Amino acid sequence: MIQKILEISFKKEGDYRPLYQQLESEIIQLICRGILKPGQALPSSRELAHGLKVNRKTVVATYEELNAQGWVETRDRSGVYVSTSLPDTSDREVKENKEKLIRSQQPGYPLIIKQSSGEPNKINPNINVDNSSIPAPIYRIDDGFPDPRIAPIEEIVREYRRFGKSYLTNRFLMYGDERGSYRLRVELAKFLNRTRGLQITEKEILITKGTQMAIYLSAQLLVRLGDTVLVPEPGYRDANLTFKMAGAKLVFIPVDKDGMDVDMIEQICKKKVPRMIYIIPHHHRPTTVTLSAERRMRLMNLASKYGFALLEDDYDFDYHFTSDPLFPLASLDTGGHIIYVGSFCKSIAPGIRIGFMVAPEVVINEAAAIRKLIDRQGERLMEEATAELLSTGEISRHLKKSHKIYHGRLENACRLLDEQLGDYLTFDRPNGGLAIWAAYEKGTSGKIVAANAGKLGLHISDSSNYFFSPNASMPQDFVRIGFCSLNEKEMAEAIDIWRRALTHSRRHNG
Repeated sequence: MIQKILEISFKKEGDYRPLYQQLESEIIQLICRGILKPGQALPSSRELAHGLKVNRKTVVATYEELNAQGWVETRDRSGVYVSTSLPDTSDREVKENKEKLIRSQQPGYPLIIKQSSGEPNKINPNINVDNSSIPAPIYRIDDGFPDPRIAPIEEIVREYRRFGKSYLTNRFLMYGDERGSYRLRVELAKFLNRTRGLQITEKEILITKGTQMAIYLSAQLLVRLGDTVLVPEPGYRDANLTFKMAGAKLVFIPVDKDGMDVDMIEQICKKKVPRMIYIIPHHHRPTTVTLSAERRMRLMNLASKYGFALLEDDYDFDYHFTSDPLFPLASLDTGGHIIYVGSFCKSIAPGIRIGFMVAPEVVINEAAAIRKLIDRQGERLMEEATAELLSTGEISRHLKKSHKIYHGRLENACRLLDEQLGDYLTFDRPNGGLAIWAAYEKGTSGKIVAANAGKLGLHISDSSNYFFSPNASMPQDFVRIGFCSLNEKEMAEAIDIWRRALTHSRRHNG
């Protein structure tokens, strides 16, 4: 018996739990695997401590805890035994090495599948690439994220700590308004009115965990099974999946240099009015184009005429480099047609999950009721800290500082792309946002290039996450290039790796 217990993988290093808890966990595993059976005697504390080379007090503490939990029972002048009230599990399957229980990779219950987390690649689906040898990347050219190294973290932590030690701390650690911190909503209303031309109060704002939660709540409020939702193509995968999960039938609207095709939207409305249109008017994801003023006016007129909802995703309004940005559609909305969503995830850092939904008060109240069911409320201390930074102008100062830095990184990235990759891809310099949209030369596989780059230490998009229409016809692969999260030196080294990957891909194809 002691030999079986001595075979356990009892480790004193790498596991930061107390030793008695580590030993307790291993003995429970032996019982659950059926190696130790109900009623079976365990070694004495002295014997087991000697065999495992641990202090006897560790074993005594283990047995006491196992006894308290009902795994073992102590018999006077006899010893410690596996509890006779436990079921016999000796016939359970274990792995061949008998170290751990077999865990099923499939659920043992019916599952309603509403979406697939691993949709097949719609671009070059017949290309198979072996990714097994790809190391952890040295650099990552992302989808367009800010650089967390320049985020005002010290200021956020300072305010978080201050509110955590104030006389109001207990109140902030209790349940609060599911719409979010009152003070944050007041300060955010002032900020949005000043920077985006909105005319709102705190009653028209719901604080969310980023833009994605706001999109989800909007879909739950508006979309019923079979409703038509118009979405841009190329577009944003997570938004599309959210609408589909709510039961929507997606209709894909092409995007050109002036944004979504409003002519096509108008023709669709004449035949059947959609329930909702999802639109990214500033720095459209992924193409980075901005919806023209003329199309904005026409789209607003169509919403007024046909009575559909517009879900306006303004995820990175704050960064515009060539001129002042156009105000959001929500600033022109007098008919209550728009739900306006955004966040600080792109202006500060993705991990700062402070987002918002702006809509008529009745919509906000209904959205808050749904939010209460899935998340109850936000993190109140973080919301109070963010409100303080808005009030003192700290966030505005950060935006001015980061705007200058990112503008410089955009110029650097465009120069490097022209000089190093000009023979391999083409792009238009974006007017704003945090990414560049580029097209590979015809015949270049984004998937193969990404795999080759990965082997050299660079993570880039494999071009598979942009087009979603089943009828999409793509003569070439595209790639979205985030230019903000790498500094000038890092971007130069990353693009040099990318150039080598493209050179290798061209030789391979040739």
